[in-house]
Amino acid sequence: MSSSVSPLAPKNVPDMPVIAGVRLATAEAGIRYKNRTDVLLAIMDKGTAVAGVFTKSKCPSAPVEWCRAKLKGGKARALVVNSGNANAFTGKTGRASTALTAKIAAKAVGCSESEIFLASTGVIGEPLDATKFDGVLGRLAVSAEPGDYLAAAKAIMTTDTFPKVATATVKLGKAKVTINGMAKGAGMIAPDMATMLSFIFTDAPIAPAALQALLKAGVEDTFNAVTIDGDTSTSDTLLAFATGAAAEHGAPKISRASDPRLKAFTKAFNQILANLSEQVARDGEGARKLVEITVEGAKTKASARKIAMSIANSPLVKTAIAGEDANWGRVVMAVGKAGEPADRDRLSISFNGIRVAKSGARDPSYDEAQVSEAMKAPEIAIRVSLGLGKGRDRVLTCDLTKEYVAINGDYRS
Repeated sequence: MSSSVSPLAPKNVPDMPVIAGVRLATAEAGIRYKNRTDVLLAIMDKGTAVAGVFTKSKCPSAPVEWCRAKLKGGKARALVVNSGNANAFTGKTGRASTALTAKIAAKAVGCSESEIFLASTGVIGEPLDATKFDGVLGRLAVSAEPGDYLAAAKAIMTTDTFPKVATATVKLGKAKVTINGMAKGAGMIAPDMATMLSFIFTDAPIAPAALQALLKAGVEDTFNAVTIDGDTSTSDTLLAFATGAAAEHGAPKISRASDPRLKAFTKAFNQILANLSEQVARDGEGARKLVEITVEGAKTKASARKIAMSIANSPLVKTAIAGEDANWGRVVMAVGKAGEPADRDRLSISFNGIRVAKSGARDPSYDEAQVSEAMKAPEIAIRVSLGLGKGRDRVLTCDLTKEYVAINGDYRS
C-alpha cells in the first residue's frame, strides 16, 4: 500500500450510510502486512440474496472457486475478505484454506458454511494460513456494527493508495433504498467480469436471479471497460448482497430484473459500478493521468470495444501520455493491430478535443504548441473516428509511468 495518495484520487469521500441488515468489522490478522488491518468480516441478516461475477482466468484462485460453487444457493450470511495473500495457485492447500476459513466464519456467525463467501487479494502462489482467522473472526462477529464502509475498504487494499467507496439512495416503490459499494484494485487490472475485488450492499428486496441479471449486465460498460495494465487477475470478484430489509418499509419484492419498478434502482446500481470502476482507473499503479478512450464509427459496438482496449493496453500509447506527448502515430498503430475493420484513410484522431489527425494524415490545422499544452491536463480524452459505421464504445485507463515499474519490480520483496 503506497504512502502517497494518487493525484487523481477523488477530492471528496461520500458519507456512507448504514444499510439495514449489514454489519461490518475489520482487524489485523497478520496475513502479510504489519500494523494495518487486513481482514474484513461483513455479516448479513438471514435471507440476504447474493449475486456474483468472477474472473474468466483459467487459473482462478481458491476463493473464486469457492464462491462460484456457493453462489448456486443464492443466499449469504457473511463475507470474509483478506488482503496480502491471494490464495491463488496454492493447490490442495488453497482449497483446504478456504474450507477452514468458511468453517471458522460459519461458527462465528452461526450459519451454514454454504452461506459464507470469501475473497482474497495479494501475492499469488503463497499458501494462506487460515489458522490466523481462528479467534479473529469470532471477535469480529461480536464487534461488527452497521456503518464503517471506509474502514472496510481500507482493510482490503494492497497497492491501492486510497479506499474506494460509493453510495446512492433511490426510491423503490414508495420506499427509499440504499446502495453502498466498495472496491479495491490498482494493478493487474484488465477485468473480464469485474475488477480485483468489489462488493455491493443494498437493503432492496431483490431475488437472487434478478440481482444476478442486474450485476451481469451492469459490469459490461463499467468494470469490464477499465484496464490499467492489460493483466486479468486470478482473483477478480464482484459480489452483490441484497438484504431485503426495505420490504418492511414498503419496498416491493422484485423477482425479475426487467420489472419496471426497478428502473431507478438499476440506474443507481450501474452508477455505483461506474463510480467504483473509475476510481480503480484513477488509482492505477503510478498513474498521473486518467485516460478516456472513445472509439466511434466502428462496424459494431463490440468492434469499437476491441479497438479501444487495444489503444488502452498499448504500453507505447500509455508512456506517450505519461510524457505528455500527443503521439497519434501510436494510436494509429494500436487501431491497426486490433484485428478489427478499419480504413487508414478514413481515420481521425483527437486529444482533449483537438483534432491531430484527419483522413489518414496529420490534420492540416495541427498546432504543436496547442496540443502540447492540452496534454499537461490530468485527464486526457482520446477520440478515434473510424468512419465505417455506427458502433461506439468507451473505456478508461491511465498512463504508464516509471512508478508502475518500481511498484511491480519489488511487489513480493
